[in-house]
Amino acid sequence: MKKGVKITISAAYLISLALIISIYPVGALAQDQTTQSKSERETLDLGAITVTAEKQEENVQDVSLSLTVMDALDIEDMNIETVNEIADFVPNMMNWNDGMATVNKVTIRGISAPSFTRNSTSVGMYVDGVPTLGNFGFEEGIVDLERIEVLRGPQGTLYGKNTQAGAINIITRRPDNDFRLRVSAEAGQWMTSESGDRLTNGATVSFGGPILKDKLFYSLAGDYKHKDGYIENTTNNETEFERDNTFGRVKLRWIPTEDLDISLQSSSLLYDQKGNNMNSLEADDRYQKTSDLVGDQESKIDSQSLTISYDLSGSLNLTSITSRKKTTFTGTSDFDFSSVHSAHGSQDGTESETTSQELRLDSKTERLNWLVGLYVDNEKRNDVYSQTSIDPNYVYTLDTKLTGNAQALFGQVGYFLTEKLKFIGGLRYERQIFDIEGLLYAGDLDDSWENVSPKIAAEYHATQDLMTYIDISEGYRTGGFNGLANDPEYYQYDDESLRSYEIGIKSLLLNKSLMLNAALFYMDIKDKQVEEVTDTTLVFVTNAAEATSTGVELELTARITDSLTLVGGYGYTDSKFRKFSDASGDYEGNKTTYSPDYTYNISVQYRQENSFYVRLDLIGYGEMYFDKANDTSREAYQLVNAKVGYETDHFDIYLYGKNISNEEYDSDTSFTLYSDPGEYGLQVVGRF
Repeated sequence: MKKGVKITISAAYLISLALIISIYPVGALAQDQTTQSKSERETLDLGAITVTAEKQEENVQDVSLSLTVMDALDIEDMNIETVNEIADFVPNMMNWNDGMATVNKVTIRGISAPSFTRNSTSVGMYVDGVPTLGNFGFEEGIVDLERIEVLRGPQGTLYGKNTQAGAINIITRRPDNDFRLRVSAEAGQWMTSESGDRLTNGATVSFGGPILKDKLFYSLAGDYKHKDGYIENTTNNETEFERDNTFGRVKLRWIPTEDLDISLQSSSLLYDQKGNNMNSLEADDRYQKTSDLVGDQESKIDSQSLTISYDLSGSLNLTSITSRKKTTFTGTSDFDFSSVHSAHGSQDGTESETTSQELRLDSKTERLNWLVGLYVDNEKRNDVYSQTSIDPNYVYTLDTKLTGNAQALFGQVGYFLTEKLKFIGGLRYERQIFDIEGLLYAGDLDDSWENVSPKIAAEYHATQDLMTYIDISEGYRTGGFNGLANDPEYYQYDDESLRSYEIGIKSLLLNKSLMLNAALFYMDIKDKQVEEVTDTTLVFVTNAAEATSTGVELELTARITDSLTLVGGYGYTDSKFRKFSDASGDYEGNKTTYSPDYTYNISVQYRQENSFYVRLDLIGYGEMYFDKANDTSREAYQLVNAKVGYETDHFDIYLYGKNISNEEYDSDTSFTLYSDPGEYGLQVVGRF
């Protein structure tokens, strides 16, 4: 895209927002909506957020697990645009992308899945209960949300497979009798660019309200983002790593009777990328490449769900969640990073489709709460990859079809033995079946895995504002297949299991002006899935290792004045291989991969009603190793974000900056993965 066109589009974002605001009949709504607009920014009591982390509504400070919650205003203030950026504000969480669009590797407490296991993750993601079962398609539009919940520690009992280290719950806003409209636009630029292209743009719109008062409601939300490519390909004078992201969601909510609530929603995310941010380790100039191929990527995620909630009595509720999620990916890449055609890869027809059904019955009284549930899913995944080269030894094709089915029964109960002491027990049985066919040395394969994930916890509510807890729970990640294996010993690998021991405290202090939560944990990982070198050239996923992870997490929010707030989080993790060796060496005692030593975030925020707004974020990550031998690593780094503006009842204007110190935090594995440069810009918001 030509620079003049890009500048025109940038200006159009802000102009279109002004036009929408000027022509919209806000006069009729202003009187009714002023109270609503203000209420969204009212200072809530600390710890007053209701969450559904354990699939029942409860106060965030009464949940006996490590939990970070971001409500709609937090998400807006933090300027979170992608799932990847959630990790910046969660202790002991790190998100890493290996260059593939909408594919994210999430680490919590030092636990992550090997890159080759695309059909499983260590951290699950759920959007209104709709699961993402692998790291393929691990993205969502961050628009018109009610809150984001990040659960740390194994969630095998209530969530099941692929949540052994935690879960991300994204809850979208439910439409109701209140009409809401929010529009925003931003125009910015990179602080550094070798290509000469610097522009970054974005626009969002969300609105919804009643169709029939008290009965039928709707909401629509859309989001568009553009990022210029900042990498120059000197071989063909092309720009690389230009990205366009378009997202839309529509939701209908029907309440036919007082006891029945039905929601139907559909969403679609389209991600286009030209080139990538990968380069050879030997590259001399940062943000410059010499590839003879400028690749491209296109990823599309479509999701539909039907949620039915029926209040059978005052304390008994039935919930059904039916969903379908499909992700497709096409793309080409130059994997030799040179002007010679040594290794060009192409994916055409790679897709994943999951349908799932969860049915829950739950009850909650003052002393007793319980739930039981049934879960089933069906997965279909096609992987189509071909590699071309002038050297016949590097030419090959991979074409496989993976089909999976899972069934699970689960339940959990909590009971107050006394007014202060509560015991919790839970159990989940899950069976996973996979079969794979295609161009395999082994021919068609099939296997199944069974898992039982228990949970035992105790809470002691010393006062209304102070609770301590101890939790013992388990989680697991499903097994799978090595599609290129030619040795029966490596055709398949088994599931990985984890047991966690955690003690924690949740507290509201100083007349509820200070919220302080802390946790200590120890995790024992059995049959750890690792990338094992079987000879000098072949690498397969196996269960060749055992590991432990020990750490601490602290979170605080301090209401210094009605306008000034301090928020902080810190996580330390010591995650090591207890046993692991292969043909390349012995790694006992080494750090596990993709596990930062520590993470922290400190935010200072000032907000005065109908006045100035200021926020400053300091985000830090410790050293992290990319390989089991601990030879390659990313050094510790810090990011500084800032946001300054003026807010009114209906209109806001901000100057924002991300990574304003322009910190470089590239990842060097078998190639270099460049980090984004700093970004700054102007944002305008209208709310009605």
